[in-house]
Amino acid sequence: MERQSVQDVLKKYSAKIENEINSPGENSSSYEMFKGEIAREYSTYERWANSLGNMVRVKPSSKDEARLKRSIDSAHLSIEPWQAASLSIMSFLSVFFVGLLISVAVVLVNNGDINSFPLLFFFLVIFFGLFLFTFLNGYPERAARKWRLKASSQMVPAILYIVVYMRHTSNLEKAIQFASEHLDYPLALDFKKIFYNVEIGKYSTIKESLDSYLESWRGYSNEFIESFHLIESSLFEPDEGRRISTLEKGLQVVLDGVYEKMLAFSHSVRSPLTNVYMLGVVLPTLGLALIPLASAMLGGILTYVHVIILFNLIIPFMVFYLTDKALSLRPGGYGETALLEKNPLYPKYKSNAPYRKAFLLAFPLFLLSLIPLLFEYTPLPAMLGVPSDFTFSQLGLSFLGSGNVFNFVTTGSSVTGPFGLGALLLGMLFPLSIAIFFSVAYSGKTKELIVERKKTKELEGEFNNSLFQLGNRLGNSVPPELVFGKVAEANKGLQSGEFFARVNYNIRQMGMSVEGAIFDNKRGAIRFFPSNLIATSMRILVESSKKGLKIAAVSLMSISEYIKNLEKITSRLKDLLAEIISDMKSNMTFLAPLLSGIVVGLAAMITAILGMLGLNNLSSGAAGATNLGTLTNLLSIFQYQFMIPPYFLQIAVGLYLIEITFILTSTLVTIDSGEDRLELTNQTGVNLKRGMSLYFVVALISIISLSILSSVVLGNILG
Repeated sequence: MERQSVQDVLKKYSAKIENEINSPGENSSSYEMFKGEIAREYSTYERWANSLGNMVRVKPSSKDEARLKRSIDSAHLSIEPWQAASLSIMSFLSVFFVGLLISVAVVLVNNGDINSFPLLFFFLVIFFGLFLFTFLNGYPERAARKWRLKASSQMVPAILYIVVYMRHTSNLEKAIQFASEHLDYPLALDFKKIFYNVEIGKYSTIKESLDSYLESWRGYSNEFIESFHLIESSLFEPDEGRRISTLEKGLQVVLDGVYEKMLAFSHSVRSPLTNVYMLGVVLPTLGLALIPLASAMLGGILTYVHVIILFNLIIPFMVFYLTDKALSLRPGGYGETALLEKNPLYPKYKSNAPYRKAFLLAFPLFLLSLIPLLFEYTPLPAMLGVPSDFTFSQLGLSFLGSGNVFNFVTTGSSVTGPFGLGALLLGMLFPLSIAIFFSVAYSGKTKELIVERKKTKELEGEFNNSLFQLGNRLGNSVPPELVFGKVAEANKGLQSGEFFARVNYNIRQMGMSVEGAIFDNKRGAIRFFPSNLIATSMRILVESSKKGLKIAAVSLMSISEYIKNLEKITSRLKDLLAEIISDMKSNMTFLAPLLSGIVVGLAAMITAILGMLGLNNLSSGAAGATNLGTLTNLLSIFQYQFMIPPYFLQIAVGLYLIEITFILTSTLVTIDSGEDRLELTNQTGVNLKRGMSLYFVVALISIISLSILSSVVLGNILG
């Protein structure tokens, strides 16, 4: 009976909403505008699903269809579940048959010789097809998870908007509308869609539309649902004190729920991330030391192409898959999203100028890394009038040995290499140039914005006390137009003082309203301190002051208390996640580059030793063989000309480290901050700079020192 009464009352409110809130046409256009903003992110996938996915209709199982339907609805994709399933299957079949046709064509071109079948190419085609199938099959779920991560980071501000609004106006529909107008998408889009679904006749009341929307969060954020139900129940509390208490309980529920789920996540994510590091970083790096010997023993079966495929395709894919699984454990409700687009420095973030500057710095290094290949396989040396190779003695570097700088080996009609120390040192510039390109570009895009972000962080840390001061002065009947100047003077020298001084200047000198002084698109103070927390507080101040100074004062006092609780939870969660994030960051930027650099040095030493031993001569009884005695027969199993050149091995390792840095940085930023593009771009540049610099220095020292050591020792043995 009580539930029926709730529905009756909500129907009454929903009937009033047409007059109290914006017109249906305006809400529809608002929804379409928000829809248009996100459509670009998924438009490519939707186009493929609506074209290739329509070629063959694949009916998924009932369980898979329900799963896909839920993900598609959550991510706001304009496709059907069967289209998503068909796209993944058709993509695999298309890639498979194209690869098969190309492979068969190769055999036919070689007069039907089955031995010419490109087995490696066909294997890569199948691997790529399986990757494509897995990626597209799970895309709706990843898109939905990305959407929920963005939306869930706005849950606390959303509930805060609704609770504070309903403290002075007990109208749920108006409160949701207020929240939808002042939140950023995606949660703002979801709230607008609640009204939109009523307008188009999908639901008859706001209550039905809201309940349907809340069901989409069941299993992901039950505390969000419970909080809304408490807010709804406050509508029927006869006592004003109990009504306020119920509203505050709704906000506390979502805060406690976020904390408990992130607490559990901080424990459950440790094991998956450890597995990622061991399987994706440590074991592959240690296995590198065996590759030169293995390639020499296998007589050309293992080549640098296989190493590049393994380290630059298969292992990064495995790491991406494992980290994606780890991120799927992350609950919603915690994270930060900056008002990045509203910052006056945002055009610098979007500019391509940093990429052009980075290219000018990186491209010369990239060309230098290709010199061994250019000297061997192009007419460049003849054009310059120089030989295609040199000895270290000719260059005055006899301490590095008596071998050639590039050292290509000719066997029959084929040329292998380069095996020389000089080629290896030049080859180190290949991954370094790529790392410099991204590091310099990302630093140029974000360095000024990061400084502004730090200032905003300081302001957020001070804002709790500032809000308390604002509330006190408003409670003393000081108008908002005057209160900012007084608070700015009281906080002079602090970031909060600078923020309030800017607001006061806009009001006093520019003649703006309070709302314009804070939120104006060109001069608003919030543009220089882009923060969801500050924007939320100021929006509530502007809205509540329309109801009276006392109401505004109470609202600000309430926000101050909520921010205090939120800061405690955020600080505790940072502490819980700090150890995991610190360990992974240390592994990514220190241990992995350190191990890789040492292993590349060992690989170079092994190659140098086998080269200096002259194994082809040893097996025919060369003079040096007598000094090695019975080791001659043992060493003859190694075929130097079939070894993987350290030049290509080092390039594969460097590119592998760059890929790992991109993947793990994205993982750590998402775990710590949710969806945060600015932080992700900045941290990727910083980690690439640190990790690849360490790798370059360690590899350089290892290669030179171990090569000199092997040259001295073998020089004494061989005489």
